[in-house]
Parts: sequence; C-alpha cells; structure tokens
Amino acid sequence: MNAYIKAISYYLPEQVLTNEMLVTQFPEWSVEKVASKIGIQERRIAAPDEFVSDMAVKAGEALLQEYNIPASDIDFVLLCTQSPDFCLPTTACLVQNKLGIPTNAGAIDFNLGCSGFVYGLAFAKGLIAGGIAKNILLITSETYSKYLHPLDKGNRTIFGDAAAATLISTSGFAEIGQFELGTDGRGAENLIVRNGGSRAPRSAIPAEATFDGNDPISPDCLYMNGSEIFNFTLESVPQLVKTTLSKNTLTDADIDLYVFHQANQYMLNFLRRKIGISEEKFFLYMSKVGNTVSSTIPIALKAAMEDGKIKSDRDRVLLAGFGVGYSWGGCVLNFA
Repeated sequence: MNAYIKAISYYLPEQVLTNEMLVTQFPEWSVEKVASKIGIQERRIAAPDEFVSDMAVKAGEALLQEYNIPASDIDFVLLCTQSPDFCLPTTACLVQNKLGIPTNAGAIDFNLGCSGFVYGLAFAKGLIAGGIAKNILLITSETYSKYLHPLDKGNRTIFGDAAAATLISTSGFAEIGQFELGTDGRGAENLIVRNGGSRAPRSAIPAEATFDGNDPISPDCLYMNGSEIFNFTLESVPQLVKTTLSKNTLTDADIDLYVFHQANQYMLNFLRRKIGISEEKFFLYMSKVGNTVSSTIPIALKAAMEDGKIKSDRDRVLLAGFGVGYSWGGCVLNFA
C-alpha cells in the first residue's frame, strides 16, 4: 500500500529573537554579517514555561483545524524530538491525550535531529505498508534554545524553536517514494549535549563553562564543532542525493525542487554548488524562523507550496536531512 503526505502545518513560538537583539549582546558582530552569512534574520524562542509537548500540541491542533481532520481519524502518533518534556513518560503519549486522539492509537517518540523528518516519513510509510496504521500524525518538535549557553553567539544565531505536524495517510497530495538512510556514530562527539542522560546526569548546580577562544563549552549545553559538521555534510550529502535519485530511478533533470535541511545559508549554497543543483531548483526558507532542527524540512515544504514553488501537476521534490548523530536521510515526494 502506498503512503502519501496529506497535510502539513506548523507552530512557531511568540518570542522573536532578532539579529539586532543579538548584536546588542555581541557587538563584535553586525546585523549584516549574520544575515549575509547565516541567512537568518530572526528566530523564534520557546517561552520559559513552553516545552516540546506544548508546541507539538499546537502544531497538531493547527493541522487538524486547517484541514478539518477529526482527531478520531488518527491511529498513530510519531514524535521526533531531542528535548523531550521528561525522560519518561513518552512525550507522544502526552500529545495523544491533549489532542484527544483515541486510546487505541499507537504513540512513540524517536530521538533524531536534522534527519528526523525524513526518518519519520520512512517509519510512517512502513506502518502503512505493514497494515499497522492508516493515518499517522508525524510531529517534529524541538526546543534547542533551552540547551544553548547564553554566551554562545554562534549557535544562538542559528537555532530557533518550532514544531511541525504532518499527516501521512493512504491518500494525499504527495506520494512518498524510496528512501536512502545512513548513520555514522563516529561523529557523535561533534554535536552533543553531554549532561542530562543516565551516563552523565545534570547537577542541581549548573556546570561551569570553559572557553575555546570566545566560545563557551559546558557539558550542560549544546556543543557543535562547526568545522567537522561542515566537513561531514560535504562528504555525505552529495552521495546521499546521488543514491536517493538512483533508488527512485531518477536524475537531476527529473527533480523540480530540492528541499534540504535548512542548516544555514552558507553551508547550503556551498552544497548546492558542489552537487551541481541549479539555484532556481533549490529552496531556502530560514530567514524568519532559523534552523529549527527536525522541523526545517516540513516548514520549508509548507512554504514552498504556499509560494507556488511546488505545483500539484506531478512535481517531484527531493528531501535531504543530515546532521547530529551523524545521521542522514533522503527521499523523493511525487506530487499528484
């Protein structure tokens, strides 16, 4: 049985963090420098009392209302996050209850970052193919801002908080094609929050940061080795695109639009040129939202459809997610 995307909605927190606001704290940077290099002008930040389940519920409510879908139609909830409300219970269970989804629906979290949406599509397609579920609500929700050190200007310019909800069903506007997935755990140390799990619990007293130049490093906060992450993307993403095309028996000429994980403008344009993708077939959407981790691709997809970049007359869109783990995934959407 084929699987389709039937609906996409998303939620952005109310609090806006602009480049102007960041520059007042980091005067060695300029508004123009951040905007031109990173491609982000502002990002949304979850309120102190706003967490992953809250944003997930708001994204889910937006989808159900926008597309007039009864919560009773949902028979599985997949929730992708790396910043869950609790170690346990599963955040998806909280979301199921708050959305009024029936108790005979399955619900599960999975911990992935920037490749999470593509993996979620793969899981949902498998559930449909196996006859396990017919209407899967895939939610990506992340509050990376709660992991960022206040003095970490590099990561604070990049990351924003958001949640997206996608309905995968037996019918819809985009058929989900074949996947290419990959993992290389040797890169785990290059994008990590060390404290917070059972191996290294958080202390009641925040850990002191050390400094690598001007960059703070704390085991309580997100650490990203930017140069290593950049090298990883240059090595893995071109092959990811090539193999995804091959598995779908397509070439670049068959693809109408590429929607990559919206990491930052500099990295994406470097990748686009390296792979040989024309600028008009490469969609960027991060200026007003930032890098929202697992939600970047569904938010960009929604924006591309609203902007008319994707048409419903058999357009093909290649998705590529890549990042923390290391983890990567690609697939093709066939719009009907």
